Amino acid sequence: MNGTKRNSIAVGSHVEIVEKHHQRTGELTDGYVERILTKSSTHPHGIKVRLETGEVGRVKRVYDE
Repeated sequence: MNGTKRNSIAVGSHVEIVEKHHQRTGELTDGYVERILTKSSTHPHGIKVRLETGEVGRVKRVYDE
C-alpha cells in the first residue's frame, strides 16, 4: 500500500518513509509509526509521521502485517 491516505496508517504500523534530506535520492527509512503528524485525510506526497526511532518523514509504503 502507498502512504497517501491517513486511514491506511495507524500507530504501530510498519512503514517506509522518505526523510526531508533524502527526498532527492529517494532513500527510504524503515520503521514503526510512533505518531501521525498530518491532520488531513490525504496528502499527495505521503502522510507525515514520526517513527519510534525519532525520524520524521512522509510514508511511501505501508507493509501488510
